[in-house]
Amino acid sequence: MGLRAWNVGVLLSALGLLLASGTQREKSVLAAEHADSVRGLEAKVAAQPTDAVSLRQLSQRYVDLRAPGMALRAIEDADAHARTDATVQHVYARALLDEGRAAEALAVERRVLESCAEAGCETWLIASATRRADILRELVELGVEDAQAHPESAAIAYYKATREAHLAVAVR
Repeated sequence: MGLRAWNVGVLLSALGLLLASGTQREKSVLAAEHADSVRGLEAKVAAQPTDAVSLRQLSQRYVDLRAPGMALRAIEDADAHARTDATVQHVYARALLDEGRAAEALAVERRVLESCAEAGCETWLIASATRRADILRELVELGVEDAQAHPESAAIAYYKATREAHLAVAVR
């Protein structure tokens, strides 16, 4: 009888621990306060899959919320017309950089600049893509794929890409 009582005691204890632990929910990828804005943008993209503006807004929102993987997925799964828009590709390059894929991000920024040279783009896009391409080129030359994993090297690349030269003219 002692062994049987022992087995019943162990089973009841295990059942008690199981019931006491309860279930655990996984942490949401996005904070709850941002869920409504993202949900609205996702609905807009789903309703208008060829709209590059909506795709760019959604992807940019994902990047801003530190979810670059979701931005990459949204762009890669999007309609080809929307996906190839220069502004969407610019956000795609940023998401690639945030994911630690600097060489791929540089290739995408170069395509953005080529696209802008052929079709014309807004000035802000050309300036932003040019500056980011310069920084990415320096990162790649230093052998840095993930700027967040190597902040010192990233700072050096940023400094090298953004330094300015000033000329002083002496008047006699």
